[in-house]
Amino acid sequence: MSDKELSSCRAFVFDAYGTLFDVGSAVTKLRDSVGEEAELLSHVWRQKQLEYTWLRSLMGEFTDFWTVTGDALDFALEQIGKKDPVLRSKLMETYLSLDTFPEVVETLEALKSQGHKLAILSNGAKHMLISAAKSSGILGLFDQIICVDDLKTYKPHPDVYQLAVDQLELEPDEIAFQSSNGWDIAGAGHFGFRTAWINRTKQPVERLSHKADVVLNGLDELLPMVATPQKA
Repeated sequence: MSDKELSSCRAFVFDAYGTLFDVGSAVTKLRDSVGEEAELLSHVWRQKQLEYTWLRSLMGEFTDFWTVTGDALDFALEQIGKKDPVLRSKLMETYLSLDTFPEVVETLEALKSQGHKLAILSNGAKHMLISAAKSSGILGLFDQIICVDDLKTYKPHPDVYQLAVDQLELEPDEIAFQSSNGWDIAGAGHFGFRTAWINRTKQPVERLSHKADVVLNGLDELLPMVATPQKA
């Protein structure tokens, strides 16, 4: 992606979990209660959460992301041998107030001050996204919070990315899509978005048909590449 191409984007659309919000912070906040299996719990919880969205989409058996998150947590807790209803409730509650990554707030404020449209496009249930964004103080920076609740399927189905086109009233190539998930970037690129992969953990490239236009270490690396949009 060249500076010229990125500068022509009229909206910046962000995945939520793992991109804006640190999903690992859910378990980190309760590490003492979880114990020495905290890292394993966090890993399995996130992996099953993703798997259940894909599997439910393939099965045509949609349930909202809050339910998916709870099902994934139940699996993860059983795997580490820790069936604790009180701990489960507390862990679920943390998903409503996840920490943002350190550079998120400043980056969003800078993009907003330059006049860009900002949106979240997430598999997350609407109430989860609003709660987490409000808790971290970024809710007011977004023009749209777009979720899959009404569509009843999950990313990377093309219809999910179409939601952003419809709600922002833009063409796909006018939208820059940012995600920390390589599979999400592949889906967005296949759909026609310009894509920035926020690869904080140095993951290998997914073996899928579309690769990121640009790979960044953090969201703040967007800023030198973005120009203030021209007034009509």
